[in-house]
Amino acid sequence: MILSFPFNILTDQVKFSVAMKKIYFGVVFFVVLCSHSLNAQHFSPLDNSPTDIAYLRTDNNKKPVVKVIYSRPLKRGEQVFGTQIPYDKLWRTGDNEATEVRFYSDVRFGDQLVKAGTYVMHSIPGEKEWTIILNKNTDTLGAFFYDQSKDVARIKVPARNGEQIDIFSIAFDKNFNNTYMVLGWDTTRVNIPIDTYTQVLAEL
Repeated sequence: MILSFPFNILTDQVKFSVAMKKIYFGVVFFVVLCSHSLNAQHFSPLDNSPTDIAYLRTDNNKKPVVKVIYSRPLKRGEQVFGTQIPYDKLWRTGDNEATEVRFYSDVRFGDQLVKAGTYVMHSIPGEKEWTIILNKNTDTLGAFFYDQSKDVARIKVPARNGEQIDIFSIAFDKNFNNTYMVLGWDTTRVNIPIDTYTQVLAEL
């Protein structure tokens, strides 16, 4: 009696094995490719005008009163204002995205009352006086999308001289009962008066 071997079954098994190996190696290749792609992700180098944050706090254990997010360009050349930053033209008050100011409560900004909220701050530098602008058109690049109809405050403040600094800086200064947001770059200083809601009520 002669037994016939089922070669068709063997052939199917071989085909199945080959197919599974192809799938396996395909999955492995895909995983390796994805891994390489993730590892090869390109990140931007350090910005020449890095972003920084300045806070105004009345108490380190409490939320801030004001937060400013801004970019810090470097001085190029002999003089900043009047050359690198032209006089009498709208400026983003920093670099890259427009400078963003958040007030956690109502404040008096200069001589104008401003509701709690987030705004962008533009400025128009002058040799002796600056115009400081708060605007509702947030999340914008520079001053390219400035819309004057969305201004919430526009004040004028004097410019004065100070110690030279090469990087644009924003800080807060408390002098007796007065609080200022100070803009500083090169030898220029601009003090913007800020009164918190509590300070305003105390004067009433």
